Amino acid sequence: MKLQIAGIIDDSMVDGEGMRLTVFTQGCPHHCPGCHNPATHDFRGGRETTTEAILAEVAANPLLSGITFSGGEPFMQPAPLARLARDIHARGLTVWSYTGFTLEELLQRRNPAIDALLAEIDVLIDGRYREDLRDLTLAFRGSSNQRIIDMDHWRKTGKIKLLYTDT
Repeated sequence: MKLQIAGIIDDSMVDGEGMRLTVFTQGCPHHCPGCHNPATHDFRGGRETTTEAILAEVAANPLLSGITFSGGEPFMQPAPLARLARDIHARGLTVWSYTGFTLEELLQRRNPAIDALLAEIDVLIDGRYREDLRDLTLAFRGSSNQRIIDMDHWRKTGKIKLLYTDT
């Protein structure tokens, strides 16, 4: 499946637990002031790739713990990312995703492709970046309003369990 991306970082250790391949999706509707990645906002920017090409990059690196979807806004391209996430899980790896939406906002959309992506994510970092709440001491996020959600726990219980509550 086709995917519009801004780029890929191999061997990231700042975008989730372990060694990760981070895919920066292209296109973001949020335009958060102070965003660390404003070049990803334009939906017409970046380059086209396929989920198969990304999966090949994952397969070529036996040190990876998983993949992280960042942005841009990953939930603007949920169908190809859901498929990629399923393939990543089939390899025994984890899937983390950032989003400027809250989990509640994503659920309110009642979009089958978004629901399929949420079903494949192990850890979701949600919420818009807020420059007034910036805190570089936080694990895996830039502002204290952002939550790191254990999605497996949420799927089992319907309740949000936060990871890294170092706020």
